[in-house]
Amino acid sequence: MNHLFCFGMGYCARALSKDLANEGWQITGTFRSEASKAMLIGTGFGQVFFDGSAPVPESVLDGVTHLLLSIAPGKQGDPVLVSCSQVLAARANQFQWVGYLSTTGVYGDRAGDWVDETSSLSPSTERGQRRLEAETGWLDLYRRHGLAVHLFRLAGIYGPGRNQLEAVRDGKARRIVKQGQVFSRIHLNDITGILRASMAKPDPGAAYNLCDDEAAPPQDVVAYAAELLGVAAPPEISFDEAELSLMARSFYAESKRVSNARVKRELGYRLIYPTYREGLRALLKNDIVSG
Repeated sequence: MNHLFCFGMGYCARALSKDLANEGWQITGTFRSEASKAMLIGTGFGQVFFDGSAPVPESVLDGVTHLLLSIAPGKQGDPVLVSCSQVLAARANQFQWVGYLSTTGVYGDRAGDWVDETSSLSPSTERGQRRLEAETGWLDLYRRHGLAVHLFRLAGIYGPGRNQLEAVRDGKARRIVKQGQVFSRIHLNDITGILRASMAKPDPGAAYNLCDDEAAPPQDVVAYAAELLGVAAPPEISFDEAELSLMARSFYAESKRVSNARVKRELGYRLIYPTYREGLRALLKNDIVSG
């Protein structure tokens, strides 16, 4: 039986796990809080406590065939790398596939230009630098020990419960305009689809950009969401005049167009939602149907 072990059970890991569990996979995930433990119990998944302070017990990895790494690195580095690298290296031959969820932030700012997986890595934020350091550490385990690591650089994630339709409905959407600013995006279902395509065709050491076909100004996405809902779009606000948190402002520090040609060419993956328009329309339709 295939057995997926997830370090971290966030938005993407939960979606992949539920998809695979429906096909008979065994799923185990780590938790840090009682709430996340309860979620794992509720879905019927195995539960292992992990907060980065100590490695997981080796026995919990018995029978595991696939690993998903989705815990963000902190100031002390990637917690899984720091505490579990020796355990995982010793069992490297056991795992058919290891996926590390990274970010397109490792490319830094390109002033709207294109990047692909062969582009230089020059993060312009602290978060991007931490991700690059984590990528380097995981690839080092692949090169030295044969751990079947694959890197997945995710663009801006949206999907059920996390999208601009929700923001417009809640009155939290803002149309902040910065000249020349574009972001790439990826729907949750396409993330799951690409990860599964990689599992079916492993290529250890490979890196993949996970994004749709159209990088777009963020204000255009908000306007389209409002149009779908039949409400007036929020007024445009100049970036220079917008009151933003340091975290929000850091997102606008980078503008680039990300190529997804490799996942199409090497994994044979066809996007379910090629742009945010198809993705938002499907989310709205699902809301209407389920409601």
